[in-house]
Amino acid sequence: MRIALGADHAGFQLKERVKALLLQMKYEVIDVGTTSTEPVDYPDFAEAVGLAVQGGKAERGILVCGSGIGASVAANKITGVRAGLCHDHYSAHQGVEHDDINVLVMGGRVVGEAVAMELVRTFLEAKYTGEERHHRRLEKVKAIERRFAGERKSE
Repeated sequence: MRIALGADHAGFQLKERVKALLLQMKYEVIDVGTTSTEPVDYPDFAEAVGLAVQGGKAERGILVCGSGIGASVAANKITGVRAGLCHDHYSAHQGVEHDDINVLVMGGRVVGEAVAMELVRTFLEAKYTGEERHHRRLEKVKAIERRFAGERKSE
């Protein structure tokens, strides 16, 4: 599985630790940056991860910014991306199993390294259940996305 990985300066150190874990777990990593703790803008990296997932270059993505909120908001602007901000085990697996999230977002200043590694493992091991109730709800989410896609172009 290919994983697109990105972070801003606040998430850089955690991104590097996540990258090491992913390589150890034998995942192919597409690192879209950043490459240091020099200040950068999180939307640039959220977009890069989101486009890699949207375009099929990566099956899933992982983003880290300071709180995780900004990267989550930005990534969710990309059609087909379902980014979930997770800070606990339950959200990381439930987000995939019920909501089919394809991008894990974490706050580098919120979660510690041990929790982050658990979240990554949990996110990557989880599978969408496809149960009728989850499928129905996901289709409604996709319908909302389609209805408002034209409005996003004019923003």
